[in-house]
Amino acid sequence: MDWARFAQQMASMARDLLAQESVDGTLRRITASATELVEGCDAAGILVLHDRKVESLAPTDQLVVASDQLQERLGEGPCFDAARGSLEGRVFRISDLTLEQPRWPAYAPQARTLGVGSMMGFLLFTEDENLGALNLYSSNPGAFTEASEMAGWLLASHAAVAFSSARTHAQMEQAVATRHVIGEAMGILMGSHRLTEEEAFGVLRQFSQENNVKLREVARQVCEKGGLS
Repeated sequence: MDWARFAQQMASMARDLLAQESVDGTLRRITASATELVEGCDAAGILVLHDRKVESLAPTDQLVVASDQLQERLGEGPCFDAARGSLEGRVFRISDLTLEQPRWPAYAPQARTLGVGSMMGFLLFTEDENLGALNLYSSNPGAFTEASEMAGWLLASHAAVAFSSARTHAQMEQAVATRHVIGEAMGILMGSHRLTEEEAFGVLRQFSQENNVKLREVARQVCEKGGLS
Protein backbone atom coordinates (compact mmCIF):
# COMPACT_ATOMS: atom_id res chain seq x y z
CA MET A 1 0.00 0.00 0.00
CA ASP A 2 1.47 3.35 -1.06
CA TRP A 3 0.34 5.43 1.91
CA ALA A 4 1.82 8.68 0.60
CA ARG A 5 -0.24 8.36 -2.58
CA PHE A 6 -3.26 7.30 -0.54
CA ALA A 7 -2.94 10.43 1.62
CA GLN A 8 -2.94 12.61 -1.49
CA GLN A 9 -6.02 10.80 -2.81
CA MET A 10 -7.80 11.23 0.52
CA ALA A 11 -7.04 14.95 0.52
CA SER A 12 -8.47 15.24 -3.00
CA MET A 13 -11.54 13.26 -1.97
CA ALA A 14 -12.12 15.49 1.06
CA ARG A 15 -12.11 18.55 -1.20
CA ASP A 16 -14.53 16.82 -3.58
CA LEU A 17 -16.89 15.98 -0.72
CA LEU A 18 -17.01 19.60 0.38
CA ALA A 19 -17.79 20.65 -3.20
CA GLN A 20 -20.87 18.45 -3.52
CA GLU A 21 -24.15 20.33 -3.74
CA SER A 22 -26.48 17.68 -2.30
CA VAL A 23 -26.61 14.81 0.18
CA ASP A 24 -26.99 12.35 -2.72
CA GLY A 25 -23.94 13.82 -4.41
CA THR A 26 -21.93 13.46 -1.22
CA LEU A 27 -22.96 9.85 -0.76
CA ARG A 28 -22.20 8.94 -4.37
CA ARG A 29 -18.74 10.47 -4.03
CA ILE A 30 -18.15 8.46 -0.84
CA THR A 31 -19.02 5.10 -2.38
CA ALA A 32 -17.18 5.88 -5.63
CA SER A 33 -14.12 6.78 -3.54
CA ALA A 34 -14.29 3.40 -1.82
CA THR A 35 -13.93 1.58 -5.14
CA GLU A 36 -11.12 3.92 -6.17
CA LEU A 37 -9.10 4.05 -2.95
CA VAL A 38 -9.53 0.71 -1.18
CA GLU A 39 -7.58 -2.16 -2.69
CA GLY A 40 -9.79 -5.10 -3.61
CA CYS A 41 -13.08 -3.16 -3.53
CA ASP A 42 -15.30 -3.95 -6.52
CA ALA A 43 -18.52 -2.35 -5.22
CA ALA A 44 -19.66 -0.19 -2.32
CA GLY A 45 -22.81 1.22 -0.79
CA ILE A 46 -24.23 2.73 2.37
CA LEU A 47 -26.88 0.85 4.33
CA VAL A 48 -29.21 2.78 6.64
CA LEU A 49 -31.65 1.06 8.98
CA HIS A 50 -35.12 2.37 9.78
CA ASP A 51 -36.14 0.03 12.58
CA ARG A 52 -35.62 -3.24 10.64
CA LYS A 53 -36.20 -1.75 7.20
CA VAL A 54 -33.12 -1.32 5.02
CA GLU A 55 -32.39 1.64 2.75
CA SER A 56 -29.57 1.31 0.20
CA LEU A 57 -27.87 4.62 -0.53
CA ALA A 58 -25.49 5.40 -3.41
CA PRO A 59 -24.79 1.78 -4.43
CA THR A 60 -22.12 1.49 -7.09
CA ASP A 61 -23.46 -1.87 -8.29
CA GLN A 62 -26.73 -3.82 -8.17
CA LEU A 63 -24.91 -6.41 -6.06
CA VAL A 64 -24.98 -3.97 -3.14
CA VAL A 65 -28.76 -3.58 -3.35
CA ALA A 66 -29.27 -7.34 -3.66
CA SER A 67 -27.11 -7.94 -0.58
CA ASP A 68 -28.94 -5.29 1.45
CA GLN A 69 -32.32 -6.69 0.48
CA LEU A 70 -31.18 -10.20 1.36
CA GLN A 71 -30.12 -9.07 4.83
CA GLU A 72 -33.43 -7.30 5.35
CA ARG A 73 -35.34 -10.41 4.31
CA LEU A 74 -33.30 -12.70 6.55
CA GLY A 75 -33.01 -10.26 9.45
CA GLU A 76 -29.27 -10.94 9.68
CA GLY A 77 -26.02 -10.02 8.02
CA PRO A 78 -22.78 -8.13 8.61
CA CYS A 79 -23.96 -4.84 7.08
CA PHE A 80 -27.14 -5.11 9.15
CA ASP A 81 -25.07 -5.49 12.32
CA ALA A 82 -22.63 -2.75 11.33
CA ALA A 83 -25.46 -0.25 10.74
CA ARG A 84 -26.89 -1.08 14.17
CA GLY A 85 -23.48 -0.53 15.75
CA SER A 86 -23.56 -4.02 17.24
CA LEU A 87 -20.13 -5.10 16.03
CA GLU A 88 -17.04 -4.77 18.20
CA GLY A 89 -14.81 -2.01 16.93
CA ARG A 90 -17.57 -0.80 14.59
CA VAL A 91 -15.95 -2.65 11.70
CA PHE A 92 -16.12 -6.09 10.11
CA ARG A 93 -13.91 -7.88 7.61
CA ILE A 94 -14.95 -11.22 6.16
CA SER A 95 -11.93 -12.48 4.29
CA ASP A 96 -13.57 -15.50 2.70
CA LEU A 97 -17.30 -16.02 2.34
CA THR A 98 -16.73 -19.52 0.97
CA LEU A 99 -15.95 -20.50 4.58
CA GLU A 100 -18.64 -21.06 7.20
CA GLN A 101 -19.79 -17.89 8.97
CA PRO A 102 -21.41 -18.94 12.30
CA ARG A 103 -22.61 -15.41 13.07
CA TRP A 104 -24.57 -15.18 9.78
CA PRO A 105 -25.45 -18.79 8.90
CA ALA A 106 -28.35 -17.92 6.60
CA TYR A 107 -26.82 -14.87 4.91
CA ALA A 108 -23.33 -16.16 4.05
CA PRO A 109 -24.24 -19.01 1.65
CA GLN A 110 -26.82 -16.88 -0.15
CA ALA A 111 -24.32 -14.01 -0.44
CA ARG A 112 -21.92 -16.41 -2.13
CA THR A 113 -24.69 -17.20 -4.61
CA LEU A 114 -24.95 -13.47 -5.35
CA GLY A 115 -21.25 -13.46 -6.21
CA VAL A 116 -19.75 -12.04 -3.00
CA GLY A 117 -16.30 -13.42 -2.19
CA SER A 118 -15.29 -11.09 0.65
CA MET A 119 -16.69 -8.07 2.46
CA MET A 120 -15.82 -5.21 4.76
CA GLY A 121 -18.03 -2.72 6.55
CA PHE A 122 -17.62 0.34 8.72
CA LEU A 123 -20.10 2.07 11.00
CA LEU A 124 -20.63 5.68 9.90
CA PHE A 125 -21.14 7.67 13.05
CA THR A 126 -20.49 10.99 14.73
CA GLU A 127 -20.57 11.78 18.44
CA ASP A 128 -24.28 12.53 18.19
CA GLU A 129 -25.69 9.88 15.88
CA ASN A 130 -25.35 6.59 14.07
CA LEU A 131 -25.67 7.27 10.34
CA GLY A 132 -25.50 3.74 8.94
CA ALA A 133 -22.71 1.62 7.52
CA LEU A 134 -20.33 1.92 4.57
CA ASN A 135 -20.03 -1.56 3.06
CA LEU A 136 -17.40 -2.78 0.60
CA TYR A 137 -17.63 -5.88 -1.58
CA SER A 138 -15.27 -7.99 -3.64
CA SER A 139 -16.11 -10.89 -5.90
CA ASN A 140 -12.86 -12.58 -4.84
CA PRO A 141 -12.16 -14.34 -1.53
CA GLY A 142 -9.21 -12.87 0.35
CA ALA A 143 -9.43 -9.52 -1.45
CA PHE A 144 -9.32 -7.37 1.68
CA THR A 145 -6.17 -7.14 3.77
CA GLU A 146 -5.26 -5.27 6.95
CA ALA A 147 -4.09 -2.41 4.74
CA SER A 148 -7.48 -2.41 3.00
CA GLU A 149 -9.20 -2.28 6.37
CA MET A 150 -7.09 0.67 7.50
CA ALA A 151 -7.77 2.51 4.24
CA GLY A 152 -11.50 1.79 4.56
CA TRP A 153 -11.57 2.97 8.17
CA LEU A 154 -9.88 6.27 7.23
CA LEU A 155 -12.31 6.73 4.36
CA ALA A 156 -15.29 5.99 6.59
CA SER A 157 -14.11 8.52 9.18
CA HIS A 158 -14.04 11.28 6.56
CA ALA A 159 -17.29 10.04 5.05
CA ALA A 160 -19.20 10.18 8.34
CA VAL A 161 -18.33 13.83 8.91
CA ALA A 162 -19.15 14.76 5.31
CA PHE A 163 -22.43 12.83 5.37
CA SER A 164 -23.54 14.43 8.63
CA SER A 165 -22.55 17.91 7.47
CA ALA A 166 -24.31 17.56 4.10
CA ARG A 167 -27.48 16.29 5.75
CA THR A 168 -27.50 19.10 8.30
CA HIS A 169 -27.02 21.65 5.51
CA ALA A 170 -29.88 20.12 3.52
CA GLN A 171 -32.14 20.19 6.57
CA MET A 172 -31.34 23.86 7.16
CA GLU A 173 -32.09 24.70 3.53
CA GLN A 174 -35.40 22.86 3.74
CA ALA A 175 -36.30 24.69 6.96
CA VAL A 176 -35.61 28.07 5.33
CA ALA A 177 -37.68 27.11 2.27
CA THR A 178 -40.52 25.95 4.51
CA ARG A 179 -40.58 29.21 6.45
CA HIS A 180 -40.60 31.15 3.19
CA VAL A 181 -43.56 29.29 1.67
CA ILE A 182 -45.53 29.48 4.94
CA GLY A 183 -44.90 33.22 5.14
CA GLU A 184 -46.04 33.67 1.54
CA ALA A 185 -49.21 31.67 2.20
CA MET A 186 -49.98 33.69 5.31
CA GLY A 187 -49.62 36.87 3.29
CA ILE A 188 -52.12 35.60 0.72
CA LEU A 189 -54.66 34.70 3.42
CA MET A 190 -54.14 38.00 5.23
CA GLY A 191 -54.77 39.95 2.05
CA SER A 192 -57.75 37.97 0.77
CA HIS A 193 -59.56 37.45 4.08
CA ARG A 194 -58.43 40.50 6.08
CA LEU A 195 -56.77 38.33 8.71
CA THR A 196 -54.04 39.17 11.17
CA GLU A 197 -50.74 37.32 10.95
CA GLU A 198 -51.71 35.15 13.93
CA GLU A 199 -55.14 34.37 12.45
CA ALA A 200 -53.66 33.44 9.07
CA PHE A 201 -51.21 31.04 10.67
CA GLY A 202 -54.08 29.58 12.71
CA VAL A 203 -56.04 28.87 9.53
CA LEU A 204 -53.07 27.04 8.01
CA ARG A 205 -52.43 25.02 11.14
CA GLN A 206 -56.10 24.07 11.60
CA PHE A 207 -56.38 22.90 7.97
CA SER A 208 -53.17 20.90 8.41
CA GLN A 209 -54.44 19.14 11.54
CA GLU A 210 -57.96 18.47 10.28
CA ASN A 211 -56.80 17.02 6.97
CA ASN A 212 -53.61 15.32 8.23
CA VAL A 213 -51.50 17.24 5.71
CA LYS A 214 -48.12 18.70 6.51
CA LEU A 215 -48.15 22.44 7.15
CA ARG A 216 -45.68 23.04 4.33
CA GLU A 217 -47.94 21.26 1.84
CA VAL A 218 -50.95 23.30 3.00
CA ALA A 219 -48.96 26.49 2.50
CA ARG A 220 -47.83 25.37 -0.96
CA GLN A 221 -51.46 24.75 -1.93
CA VAL A 222 -52.39 28.29 -0.86
CA CYS A 223 -49.50 29.71 -2.87
CA GLU A 224 -50.42 27.72 -5.97
CA LYS A 225 -54.22 28.12 -5.83
CA GLY A 226 -54.60 31.38 -3.95
CA GLY A 227 -56.52 29.77 -1.12
CA LEU A 228 -57.63 26.55 0.56
CA SER A 229 -60.04 24.11 -1.05
